[in-house]
Amino acid sequence: MVDFRQASFVTSAAKLSQCPEDIGAEVAFAGRSNAGKSSAINTLCDQKALARTSKTPGRTQLINFFAMNEEQRLVDLPGYGYAKVPVAVKEHWQKHLSDYLERRLCLRGVILLSDIRHPLKEFDIHMLDWAAKAQMPVHILLTKADKLKRGPAQSTLLGVQKAVSSYGPQVTAQVFSATKRTGLDQLRGHLNAWLDLSDFEDEGEFEVLD
Repeated sequence: MVDFRQASFVTSAAKLSQCPEDIGAEVAFAGRSNAGKSSAINTLCDQKALARTSKTPGRTQLINFFAMNEEQRLVDLPGYGYAKVPVAVKEHWQKHLSDYLERRLCLRGVILLSDIRHPLKEFDIHMLDWAAKAQMPVHILLTKADKLKRGPAQSTLLGVQKAVSSYGPQVTAQVFSATKRTGLDQLRGHLNAWLDLSDFEDEGEFEVLD
């Protein structure tokens, strides 16, 4: 079992060459800039200020690494599609985000955060398509579930599960609320499975996509 409370900030990287050594296992958190990535990481690790949060979406402009130990890491990817930044900056984010997702050998899975009130936007579908091509598992967090009553939240979850069923068992989904800690145990279960180093000892390296 991974002790997420031991997580600490390691470094921020603007491009793949600045990332930590490509060893062990890591899971990346991706999503639109207002999806609640930093809040989810802070709740997961039971730390109020581990990942930077802001009322201004899009403040996470670098790839941020947090380590529980030398071989297990969480990664906060740059938020997409909302930040009021120049087009050139957005293009820079996209290029280096793509480099990371396609060439990072220790990446074991992607947590894709999507606001439960507005699920599966264009970026989410692009991420799912990329992951399917790379045979990378994705677990969708339908965030801000506290904004809906239980019935509508479960209805949205069922709708999302049906919508992504064509991707097969590599894509799963759940409801989540950082505020209420809803779905926290389920999230930790997925992360523990992905970060289990014993599962990868004999598998060698993944193929690097062109």
